[in-house]
Amino acid sequence: MKISCSREPLTNAFSLAASVAPARSPKEILQNVKITASGGKLTLTATDMEVGIRLEVEEGVEIETEGTALLPVQRTMAILRESNDETLTLLTDDSGIQVSGARSKFRLPGSNPDEFPPVVSFEEEKYHVISTRFFRSMVRRTVFATDTDNSRFALGGVLLELVGNSVTAVGTDGRRLACMEGEGEAVGGHETVGTSTIVPTRAIQLMERAVDESEDTVDVAARQSDLLLRTKSAVIYSRLVEGRYPNWRQVLPKRDDAVQLDLTVGPVFAALRQAAIVTDQESRGIDFTFGDGTLKLEASTKDVGQSQIELPIAYDGEPITLTMDHRYLADFCKVLDREQSFQIEIESGSSPALMTTDDGYSYVIMPMSRDR
Repeated sequence: MKISCSREPLTNAFSLAASVAPARSPKEILQNVKITASGGKLTLTATDMEVGIRLEVEEGVEIETEGTALLPVQRTMAILRESNDETLTLLTDDSGIQVSGARSKFRLPGSNPDEFPPVVSFEEEKYHVISTRFFRSMVRRTVFATDTDNSRFALGGVLLELVGNSVTAVGTDGRRLACMEGEGEAVGGHETVGTSTIVPTRAIQLMERAVDESEDTVDVAARQSDLLLRTKSAVIYSRLVEGRYPNWRQVLPKRDDAVQLDLTVGPVFAALRQAAIVTDQESRGIDFTFGDGTLKLEASTKDVGQSQIELPIAYDGEPITLTMDHRYLADFCKVLDREQSFQIEIESGSSPALMTTDDGYSYVIMPMSRDR
């Protein structure tokens, strides 16, 4: 194989593929990215046997001799990042791979590309078409709420429900729940069944990263034990998390007598950050008191100090105080624009708080004990 290619698009694609390859693995061959030069384009594939990616690069690619090669992730990534050359040449022979620029030359050992496991392509006839903007927003607004500690394995990912023209994503760790609902287009009658389409947190974060903002839509196909995402230049495969998701709809409060207030993200987030100054790892609770036209945020930590921050609100009813982990409310604020308005629904100090936006986003925080 002998090719010349622009360094920047190759670096971007290689970096994304390299994020899939395992840093350590009993199968050392997985610590490579397979590159195939054929048909005027480069195809990069990588996998850790749970997640796989196929990327195509056409920009700035000139193929003199078609072929395949395995590029070791760590060394190749270092070469691409440190090089100042606009164009690089890759040449393979029996002794390995040569990467050269105008004033640089590297030789790396090469493994047999035929031994690299295949990464599936997107050949599904049934799938959902989802707008790129909504898909990225959906992932960002739910993935942070998943259980990264894997104390409950089924919560270690984002649940996707794709039925008809409805698209729903849910993330929860048992203490808070994030849900985003929107629209998509079902092709060929595609739909998910039950609550088993759980995409691992790492995999769906990779999918969100791989989606180019310049593209209008992405295609998503759920199968019995895996899920495929297709963009114009990439296909990402992921095994699904085993197990069934809890009935998340039961977590969303349905209350007739709850207090509903309209707030804006920016002022709430600013007050929250101030109140959280005196919290620490053991004492994360902040008391939120709604009443007398004011939202009062109070925190107190032994040997650290106390804080009291007030924010005017349109509520003059009976005071309601509930205690929430400030990190959970901060996560909600971080994924929204500062100017965005949202509605918070509260009932009592022992009931969960529900926050909603007018674009299909819901977020539930379970209250903490007052005697923390």
